[in-house]
Amino acid sequence: MKNFKTIAILGGGPSGLFMLKRIVESGDTAISIDIFEKQAQLGAGMPYSNMGANDEHITNVSGNEIPELVTSVSEWVTTLPQDTLNRFNIDPEKFNDYKVMPRLLFGQYLSAQFDLLQQKGKELGIDIDIQLNTEVTDIIDHPEEDTVEVEFKDKPSRKYDNIIICTGHNWPKKNEGKIPNYYDSPYPPAKLKFKVNHPVAIKGSSLTAIDAIRTLARHNGMFALDGSGKLKYSVAEDSKDFRLVMHSRSGMLPAIRFHLEDSHLLKDSVLSKEEILANQVENDGFLSLDFVFDKNFKQMFIEKEPEFYAKIKDMSIEDFVASMMALRENLEPFQLLKAEYIEAEKSIKRKESVYWKEMLAVLSFAMNYPAKHFSAEDMLRLQKTLMPLISIVIAFVPQSSVEEMIALYDAGVLELISVGDDSKEEPNQKEGGAIYHYTDDKNQKQSVHFKTFVDCVGQPHLPFKDFPYKSLLDNETISKAKLKFRYAEKGQKAYSEEQENVERYNNEDYYLVVPGITINDNFQIMDKYDALNERIYIMAVPYIGGYNPDYSGLDFCEAASATIVKSLLKPE
Repeated sequence: MKNFKTIAILGGGPSGLFMLKRIVESGDTAISIDIFEKQAQLGAGMPYSNMGANDEHITNVSGNEIPELVTSVSEWVTTLPQDTLNRFNIDPEKFNDYKVMPRLLFGQYLSAQFDLLQQKGKELGIDIDIQLNTEVTDIIDHPEEDTVEVEFKDKPSRKYDNIIICTGHNWPKKNEGKIPNYYDSPYPPAKLKFKVNHPVAIKGSSLTAIDAIRTLARHNGMFALDGSGKLKYSVAEDSKDFRLVMHSRSGMLPAIRFHLEDSHLLKDSVLSKEEILANQVENDGFLSLDFVFDKNFKQMFIEKEPEFYAKIKDMSIEDFVASMMALRENLEPFQLLKAEYIEAEKSIKRKESVYWKEMLAVLSFAMNYPAKHFSAEDMLRLQKTLMPLISIVIAFVPQSSVEEMIALYDAGVLELISVGDDSKEEPNQKEGGAIYHYTDDKNQKQSVHFKTFVDCVGQPHLPFKDFPYKSLLDNETISKAKLKFRYAEKGQKAYSEEQENVERYNNEDYYLVVPGITINDNFQIMDKYDALNERIYIMAVPYIGGYNPDYSGLDFCEAASATIVKSLLKPE
């Protein structure tokens, strides 16, 4: 007879939502679930609540691209009150699952799905308790009792058989609040609703940067359609010197949403455990990045685009990335943005994919889960070579964001500066903002002071020492995520050159330390002796980013929750 199991889900955002969905779908009634959410809203998490969006911010996925929940977005939209439809300018008769939508509205949709799942669970007889406005302050493992204790701010602690950490995004503040007009992130975006009459430095050119741009632009001018239906931007009278200056290491803008042939990115193309193991046997226990690149990218073109396959079949990852980047580097970023906008419009109108970009998204999804099995050498290649291209191409910037960026650029308000890898920003204690130090295209050193600075590089992968639950750190319940060098001489060379994050263990083995903590294939935490902990699971992406280098929002939540529930509710 199976024992009754008590489970706590820490965080009620999208990760917690998919976790609840999986548990409810399991039909297992010999469990009780407590869900703790720091904010007052379930389902939305940071990106789809006021913590991560204003009315002007929109999703970069449409309803048909999100993993299945209880009801579809288009069904749910028909149930909305008129004032909500008016606020977000939605016509339910014209709305369909191929449309992107305001992020705050999508947050309401996720909240509604949470309610429906809770209802479903209770109908099945699963005991579900939700605690909103509840902050988790610490987690203490009690192996001798086979329980985990969760401590809260302003509430007594509780013990559970299992916990799943789903606490999601975290934007640590380092200089914000100490240095005037210095922002460690653009979130919550309400803080950027201010007027300025000077240039603003934006660090990065990702979707996070676009969020900041959309908010700042609205508070320092206005967008309007001209007679031909083209979007134009005009600066406000009292913001005449307002400008937005993006600083990008790659000197490139992210690519634009296009029609996906498979809106769920060939989820079944992920390598099987058998394929991974077979490849590890052939490669001294490591999964080969070249094998994943061949299997989950190159081979996808054999039937679909044989000409493209013929072109890339003998290319290494480095050759492929160099050839794709060359196409982007040879064009001025905003000219390329305009050209890609036209390409994406055609793709959506004709319902034809830009296939190589779609396959790059498939590769990104497929390699994320087994990345912990790469050697240190392959992880360094991934970080330095492939991830920069992937992060640009699969950003899927929505059309309306692109239209606003083009309007700002045409108005002379938005520019992009390529700053290279040696750039850094220095907080300016005296005058506020920051001084941007970089080497320009003409190889000249530059130091430019901006009275306002916004760091928009996106969710950082947080280091081991920043793990928020200190008892797990202090008691060594968790360990640093690291990958062994396949070839000792390469590890030794990197170690002797004092390369960042290369460490030596037991006086012989060399490892690359990657961000966050060690987890196994079931998302269970592991201690420094590589012993797994069967009580504690984690899918909080900022703390497992070393082993999951490209987590793709809701896709990641869906895939990780499926793996966790299989392990969590396995018959005893």
